[in-house]
Amino acid sequence: MGKIWSGFYKKNINERLEVIEQADILSEEYLSVLKNNEVLDFDMANNMVENVIGTFSLPFSVVPNFVVDDKEYVVPFVTEEPSVVAACSNAGKIVAKSGGFKTEVLDRKMVGHVALYNIADTDEAVERILQSKDLLLKTADEAYPSIVARGGGARDIEVKVLSEDGTDFVVVYLIVDTLEAMGANMLNTMLEALKVSLESLTEGVVLMAILSNYATRSLVTAKCAIPFENLGENGEYLAQRIELASKFAKADVYRAATHNKGIFNGIDSVVIASGNDWRAIEAACQSYAAKDGKYQGLSTWRCDEEAKMLIGEITSPMPVASVGGSIGINPTVKVSRGLLNNPDAKTLASILVSVGLAQNLAALKALVGDGIQKGHMKLHAKSLAILAGATNDNIELIVEELRKEKHMNLASAKKIVERCNK
Repeated sequence: MGKIWSGFYKKNINERLEVIEQADILSEEYLSVLKNNEVLDFDMANNMVENVIGTFSLPFSVVPNFVVDDKEYVVPFVTEEPSVVAACSNAGKIVAKSGGFKTEVLDRKMVGHVALYNIADTDEAVERILQSKDLLLKTADEAYPSIVARGGGARDIEVKVLSEDGTDFVVVYLIVDTLEAMGANMLNTMLEALKVSLESLTEGVVLMAILSNYATRSLVTAKCAIPFENLGENGEYLAQRIELASKFAKADVYRAATHNKGIFNGIDSVVIASGNDWRAIEAACQSYAAKDGKYQGLSTWRCDEEAKMLIGEITSPMPVASVGGSIGINPTVKVSRGLLNNPDAKTLASILVSVGLAQNLAALKALVGDGIQKGHMKLHAKSLAILAGATNDNIELIVEELRKEKHMNLASAKKIVERCNK
């Protein structure tokens, strides 16, 4: 598939759609959505959320030739930020040349909790709950029989006593196999069903019962091993600096925040394209970054001097779904899933974590090499040119002239556009 994507970024929209068609990865229905630029219509949007006044568009891009677990993917991106797609594409090529990303889904369950208070004897309450575990699991399953019929359902219960400012909470954690769904409604329904039983067992009062977005039971690991030579000129030196940058992101929270933001430049873009809840993914992963009591970079890079390789690894929660939400409603989401060959939840999670590691590699390689601004500013110049009134006929010339300016800003761009239009 690789050759047909050569120079994709240089092609016009019709030529790009011809490549998509040639790749034979989309049905005629989904090709039609792209060719006609179909978007979410008002009626559908109005049924999804409240107070709708229209729909909001963002650029819809692809990263081709992205290799995960020995399979090639065309990965859909929805993002407004310049350089993100190009960076992931470049990093993806380096890793593909090196054997691609290898992933492992460590678990695929969701966690919800019921918090109780005003309990006279918390130790006795915990014991009663654990003794009634089987009955509580059965109650949870009976509240959502359709997931049980498909092979999922409640799997375990854990209990903790937590104290804060003189108040004791007994917290009951319900672990559920949600199969292909993200499972928010499922968990919340099951947890609500447990409230009466738990109040009876503990002689306490339920404060709340709700899904947790700290998805520690939905962890996925992605790895890659890149020969120094595949990093380009001075590859070993670059690999050593990437390793140092990785250590810096573990040591300094200011760097860690930006390090992880770069990872989510990629992950968020694909999560949005796939119709999943990017806010839930952010909540899960950002909280996981502080799991050791200190906020740190999610990825780790190290040099294997003996093998002459740069080794990258990331483990992160990735509670995405292949059904539910807007996945079956939004026409562009359907196209995104078609581009990925309609992956199940575990496969999508593996692709997403791999995209995050690729995006991180691209950012670190730029930072410790020529600097992040070299590539980014070219794309920034294009944005400025468009804002200043450049057209498809003169935009490349204006960008070229703008990059020669001492101060690359909107005022400079407008002066160049005025000159070109005379």
